[in-house]
Amino acid sequence: MRTNGPPRSAGTNQQWRGRYRFTVHNHATAAVHERHGPPRPGATVAVVGAGVAGLVAAYELEQLGYNVVVLEGSRRCGGRIFSYRFAGPHADSPIAELGAMRFPARHIHTMGYVARLGLSDELRPFKSLLADDNALHGTTGGYLRLREAPRALMAELRDALLPRDYRDATLLFAAQLSLIVDAIAPPTQREGLRHDLHNRLLDHVESIDLRAYLTGHGETGIDLHGVFGRHPELRSACGGDLNTFLDDILTETSAELLRIRGGMARLTDRLARRLRRPILYAREVIGMNVQPDGVVLTIRAPGRTLTRHCQTVVCTAPLPVLRRMRLSGFPADKLDIIHGVKYVPATKIAFHCREAFWEREGITGGASFSGGRVRQTYYPAIDGDRALGAVLLASYTIGDEAEEWGAMSPHDRHAAVVGELSRMHPQLRDPGMVLNAVSLAWGRNKWSGSGCSVRWGKTLAEQEEERLAVARPVGPLFFAGEHCSSAPAWIDGAIQSAIEAVGQIVRWDSRAPAPAYS
Repeated sequence: MRTNGPPRSAGTNQQWRGRYRFTVHNHATAAVHERHGPPRPGATVAVVGAGVAGLVAAYELEQLGYNVVVLEGSRRCGGRIFSYRFAGPHADSPIAELGAMRFPARHIHTMGYVARLGLSDELRPFKSLLADDNALHGTTGGYLRLREAPRALMAELRDALLPRDYRDATLLFAAQLSLIVDAIAPPTQREGLRHDLHNRLLDHVESIDLRAYLTGHGETGIDLHGVFGRHPELRSACGGDLNTFLDDILTETSAELLRIRGGMARLTDRLARRLRRPILYAREVIGMNVQPDGVVLTIRAPGRTLTRHCQTVVCTAPLPVLRRMRLSGFPADKLDIIHGVKYVPATKIAFHCREAFWEREGITGGASFSGGRVRQTYYPAIDGDRALGAVLLASYTIGDEAEEWGAMSPHDRHAAVVGELSRMHPQLRDPGMVLNAVSLAWGRNKWSGSGCSVRWGKTLAEQEEERLAVARPVGPLFFAGEHCSSAPAWIDGAIQSAIEAVGQIVRWDSRAPAPAYS
């Protein structure tokens, strides 16, 4: 039984795409445009970083009449949105999403920009973990179809929870939630999450009539979104780690996840093309000195190091990158929060396969929990020419396992994944099946320094306190990025933070003459 989400049949794509299109016409910065007049003549803002936060900030500032200079240390835009094309730049080439690969339909900032950039018709459903019953789940005894896995886990849970005696439906709830935790949680979180689940939550679930939430043929699953949505009191039964991680669990298994046909990078590429001035690539900011009348940036450019006085700066660099810079003129509490925000590494490893061999096993999308160091394995949709092959996102990991893969050379990690994953998918060892491989360890990437920021284990009040501290400007230096938002790790958070930074700049702007960026 499905209770929400866009229909999965190809024939109804126009229906749900139209439904979303007509709900996102509000412009993100309309309020800022209405409340404030034009900036002072010649006002210039330097934006550090050409990820989605930097691009949105630059675009919105230009719409308000500011002169904007975007400085990007690498040689591409998009930041942690990175759609890698196998087999060259051909429009039908298979794509591996090495960064952001989906977003929830309820993320209104992202949906708004999709609409503004003319990409609404390119939205497609994204099948995530639990979306395909034929996908696989690794156990100590081998691999089970996802439709079989919860019932098998129930027997293990019944033994683990003795002498407590729960209904089958309660154990099915626990089994399905445990399955997701095992798949997506980093190693350091898993045991604590299981403990909270078994010792805090199940007694509360036992009192709920779960019959309305049973799903699948033979009632082999539980609609977790429905249970938590209609019984918000269950949140109070979750411990710190489980409570804050629960949003990740429910979001990553949502039926309303979307993707952009042809790659998520179409969003940032179109945004970059809307800017009036070209992005300055290979301009690595290595120092920031905040002064009363502006910010002095130290910039490493090809063959030289420059210093530039900028009247206003928006820094969208991830905090691990900011920590490497020479920072001066920052108050001590700001430096403390810059160094205190927690990040987790993430690594993705993708194979270009000769064909989508998994389809012969009845797997048409979604993800398997392959276990071991590989963890999640995704089967991306094929948008282009099938004669060019298909992409298998062989391994997606966060935390210690991601760091372990990141410490290897690309050749070694690709070979190791083939070795481990071929136990679940022996076709990977067929001659000529794997045509190429690519991977990105974000924790080792110079321009990100990690995967994303997290606020696990913090209360809502603590999370908001951290967000406000990270986003708080230092004089004419403003901050944006997913780490400054209420939706860390998501595109929506990056966009939200950029819009808020633009509003801060307009409010701070004294309209007094000041030197332009030079």
